Amino acid sequence: MAVVEQPSPAPTPPALADLGLDLLHISNFQRVMAVITPFALVGLYITFAHLRLWPLAVLTLMYLSFVTYGSISHDLVHRTLGLSRRWNDFFLTAIELIAFRSGHAYRLAHLHHHARFPHEDDIEGAASKMSLGRTLLEGVIFQPRIMLWAAKRHHREHPIVVLEIVLVLAWLTFCFATIRLTPIFAVYAVLMIMGSWIIPLITSYLPHNPEGQTALSQTRLFRGKVASFVAMEHLYHLEHHLYPAVPHHNWAKLARRLDPYFKAAGVEPVVLGF
Repeated sequence: MAVVEQPSPAPTPPALADLGLDLLHISNFQRVMAVITPFALVGLYITFAHLRLWPLAVLTLMYLSFVTYGSISHDLVHRTLGLSRRWNDFFLTAIELIAFRSGHAYRLAHLHHHARFPHEDDIEGAASKMSLGRTLLEGVIFQPRIMLWAAKRHHREHPIVVLEIVLVLAWLTFCFATIRLTPIFAVYAVLMIMGSWIIPLITSYLPHNPEGQTALSQTRLFRGKVASFVAMEHLYHLEHHLYPAVPHHNWAKLARRLDPYFKAAGVEPVVLGF
């Protein structure tokens, strides 16, 4: 009887201590810049809009959308900026609020995603199982779904989630109530909400493979200088899943240190560009 040779298991990921605990740390300057950048961008948008420099105003909000959910707010969700719990939660609420989102709903959904992907109850990762068209539609309803999902769950952060939802609605009301005085805030609201529509595409559909059987195959490995430039060094979703305690400032450094491990484990990267 022929013996079927079983494939060798992938090597265990290196401990973070072996990769370097410096990956957990950022400078005070990086920390300060992280928490003030979103508010500075709002001020810059208002300035450009007031001067009728609308192309610059739109580009400013595109960047604001990118650096909130994808990096700064994401670090606040994981508490990797080195702030006290009180200040971390304050900035999570305030920064996501300027984008008409609930920061604590984001935290609940994202940490649940880390713990549960690719299970059916993973609301954040659900788009990875959808078609491209359905994923784009999901973007339109994703933030209301996340907020309602979080508001219905019984947890100690329930009051702050409800408060954040009320503040989002109040902020939206203000933006459209002032349209007779100035269109600046209504345009801001429309553009920021539209900017959130690509979140399921970027954070779920593209980086994840729900058919994967291991942590190394459930999230795609991306490489390529062109893609890294376009994504502003936010290309490292697999690395983040393996080491969620590393702040976004150090993702590229983490990726370089993990490359030998990925090669030994036989993980084939998706190379975008060169």
